[in-house]
Amino acid sequence: MKKPAWLLMSLMLVLSMFLAACSGGGKTNTTESPKDGTKGTEKEEVKNEGPVQGGDLVIGSTGAPTMFNSLFSNDASSSDIEDMIFSSLMGSDLEFNPVTEGGLAETFEASEDGKEFTIKIVENAKFHDGEPLDADDVVFTYNIPLSPDYDGVRKSYFENIEKVEKIDQYTVKFTLKQVDVQFPVVSLGFGILPEHILKDVPIAEMGEHEFNTKNPIGSGPFKFSEWKDGEYVKVVANDDYFDGRPYLDSVTYKLVPDANAILAQLQAGDIDYYPGIAQPDVPTVEGFADAAGLRLESGLALSYTYLAFNQRDDKFKDKKVRQAITHAIDRKAIVENVMAGLGEVAHVPESPLSWAYNPDVPKFEYDVEKAKKMLEEAGWKPGADGILEKDGKKFSVEVKTNQGNKVREDIVVILQQQLKEVGIEIKPQIVEFSSLIADIDPGVWNFEAIVLGWSLGVDPDPSGIFHTKEIEKGLNFTGYSNPEIDVLMDEQLKELDKNKRKEMIGKIQALLAEDQPYTFLYYPKEFRALPKNLEGYEFHPKDQMYNIEKWWLKPE
Repeated sequence: MKKPAWLLMSLMLVLSMFLAACSGGGKTNTTESPKDGTKGTEKEEVKNEGPVQGGDLVIGSTGAPTMFNSLFSNDASSSDIEDMIFSSLMGSDLEFNPVTEGGLAETFEASEDGKEFTIKIVENAKFHDGEPLDADDVVFTYNIPLSPDYDGVRKSYFENIEKVEKIDQYTVKFTLKQVDVQFPVVSLGFGILPEHILKDVPIAEMGEHEFNTKNPIGSGPFKFSEWKDGEYVKVVANDDYFDGRPYLDSVTYKLVPDANAILAQLQAGDIDYYPGIAQPDVPTVEGFADAAGLRLESGLALSYTYLAFNQRDDKFKDKKVRQAITHAIDRKAIVENVMAGLGEVAHVPESPLSWAYNPDVPKFEYDVEKAKKMLEEAGWKPGADGILEKDGKKFSVEVKTNQGNKVREDIVVILQQQLKEVGIEIKPQIVEFSSLIADIDPGVWNFEAIVLGWSLGVDPDPSGIFHTKEIEKGLNFTGYSNPEIDVLMDEQLKELDKNKRKEMIGKIQALLAEDQPYTFLYYPKEFRALPKNLEGYEFHPKDQMYNIEKWWLKPE
């Protein structure tokens, strides 16, 4: 997971598109050298159909970013923009394998015991202020989450690091306390920060430093230009990017209040790229795509959507109650009616796209009568108004979800209808995205239940969300804890044999399915609208902006 999954939380709503004039389907593309530096005329480039530079890609999003520092942020919108501004040591390919391509690592060597990693970084990387990036910056960056003063939510991704050493100006060595198989693809995917700017900032204060919001300086393909709160974030091409200037002149991350407004702006040509089209809206977009100069790309996303319970609340501490709630929800009907059939019912917190996906887990099919019986066995009896009661308290639950996501807004209404059948009162709460994220922050936990989605990491380790150690300062915001699963999650990270590890993760998934810390709702099929003439684009199930530095507009 190049980021988190972040919390990835995924809630992933990103949109984009190319503007004409300053946008617009590439009509204003200027003729420039291709990335390899070869000079050429416009006529020659059109003839050869090679990449050209130019254009402003306007991406639409209903979720506003919170900051630009991957060690501290925990939302997908921030992550999208961080990917453009910062460079990491390693990346991942379309099969989720760790690769040096596109990363700062020129070479990557692992010791036979899996505990040491020696990385030589490229020698021509520079930060956006012109200062060179070298081993000192890597050592500086990775020592931040190793500090006891670090209070970000990513600590677990680095806890197995024993030390990070500078071997020479462009070589670093990571030594782990124990084998950590997710380390290359996850832990080495965080953006490298500039030591010369942040070295005097106390780590305890770094998460709140203005660098993260007003002037983030990285070494990525795009440079931060402007953040107009509530309107947009703009980045511009980095002419000195170590892997070659991106083809786009700039990218505008446009913030739009809701999905309906995004569709209207897609049709009008005010947004060029939107990867979060709600499944019920697919026919609508297909209807105007040709006229608007758009095409659709689709595939199963590396994510799932869920109903999560705050297990600090007595109502949700009994797993029989959680199982009963899942029995009371017709997830097939949600997929068919809300998702227009464009998804699959979920049973575990891992995508069917993953090599570690286990389909043979306990399943809680739609069965209202069984749900009623289980709730009765758990001590919940109908009150005079039909709402279940126990110890003088009603089974009434406030369910939050994020504003602007039409599918999730519809789901909470359906939950209200379906759970009423078993005597549970649901009170939907539609909350602005950044406020919702703040409600689940460590130590806040201001929710009873919540409908959200996780953008999964490219490694199938589930520890970041379900391990007990992630409750206080990590992403386990529900407070779920199972010591048996904790042990298994720790052990699978030490297993270098992929087949054995798959068996271990499969067992974890079965136990999580049995415990139902969430009702796993569905795996969505994702639809992305983009300009017809956008070239260099590849559909990545997780990364909606995969290799954006290679995207270009073909002149029409």
